[in-house]
Amino acid sequence: MKLSIVLFDGVTTLDAIGGYEVLSRIPGIEVDFVAATRGIVAADTRRLGLLAFRHFSEVTATDILYVPGGPGAHALEIDEPFLAYLRALDATSTWTVGICNGVGLLAAAGLLKGKLATTNWFYRERLAAHGVTFVAERYHRDGKYVTGAGVSASIDTGLFLAQLIAGDMVAKAIQLGIEYYPAPPFSEESPADAPAAVQEIVRQYEDTVAREQLHLVPPFKGMPIGTP
Repeated sequence: MKLSIVLFDGVTTLDAIGGYEVLSRIPGIEVDFVAATRGIVAADTRRLGLLAFRHFSEVTATDILYVPGGPGAHALEIDEPFLAYLRALDATSTWTVGICNGVGLLAAAGLLKGKLATTNWFYRERLAAHGVTFVAERYHRDGKYVTGAGVSASIDTGLFLAQLIAGDMVAKAIQLGIEYYPAPPFSEESPADAPAAVQEIVRQYEDTVAREQLHLVPPFKGMPIGTP
């Protein structure tokens, strides 16, 4: 079974890696990190890179299409070649996964029209523009489409999908293996419980700083892979 994780400049790392840490541990899984350009893809912080070792042209079919989010996803919502690639790979997939505003990329590609989906808490209103109905859940399944809320929900979403693919025992073993028993230090149980002032800080960050950071040049830009 092949898992294809799509990377792009400005991806939020945990969106991709949370699901990877879970799904890559399903017995028999084969993982590709794929992007429009092979090489190191800079994350939204510009201080971490993920290696896309497959070009779009090298991955034309998959069992699990996995699309993370991040500030870099906003520009891709109108990037027709990128959206066309998602549509083409989705046509071959058994499962298609969207995390955070990566769900927005699936929606912009027309793949979620008429469906129910979750996404991060400050993006939810935008799904309606693509004919998608938002549901306030940590993860949600509508047919072959499995969507996750923001960032850390990639782990929950991955465990849910692992259960669907490999059964309870495998999924529980993976959960134990990565020791995923979250106990955050704050009492809020959902984004709606966060104080209004904190919500505003996050909204302002996402609308300004997160996008402005994408203009920063990563310190590893142009660095050959394997350089000591």
